[in-house]
Amino acid sequence: MQTINKLPPKQADIENSTYNFQTELTKKLDSFNSDFDQATINEIVLWKVNRYVSIDTETIELLNKIKKSDTELNPELTRVILLKLLHKEQKGVRLAMASTILRFKNPTIYQIIDQRVYRFICGVELKYSETDLNQQIIIYFDYLKKLRTICDEHKVDFEFADRIFYSMDKNYNVGENLKGY
Repeated sequence: MQTINKLPPKQADIENSTYNFQTELTKKLDSFNSDFDQATINEIVLWKVNRYVSIDTETIELLNKIKKSDTELNPELTRVILLKLLHKEQKGVRLAMASTILRFKNPTIYQIIDQRVYRFICGVELKYSETDLNQQIIIYFDYLKKLRTICDEHKVDFEFADRIFYSMDKNYNVGENLKGY
């Protein structure tokens, strides 16, 4: 069993340590010197649970081309955004997170693709290759189309469809476990 040296570490030892966790956010939080607000607390929590996502400026600019007032899906713009969000160098973003970002950008066009909602409206578990970005984009576009059709048929407000069908799946599929739940 290894014991901890009782002497305080030297500054050089600390600076040369191999501690490498959420490096960008760690630096930001370490240098923080203001009053806390909810955003600061959120960043600390995200640091702790290792879910902080840093999106590059170009992707944020693309996201900001989507307006809340838009009413139609722009497939070309959405495809480019999804390719950037889902790229292997973009840590912490998979299809569910990418769709969540889009949903909060404009819920009248986008909804969260969630395992529960997908199972409820498609009748099968959501499965895809995490390396095949084109497949993921096709699945998401097909999902949005199917979700809109079901919403129209059953008079469900598309803007809240992900929440409504998520709850319905939990109620109707009690005991039916999903991967990751």
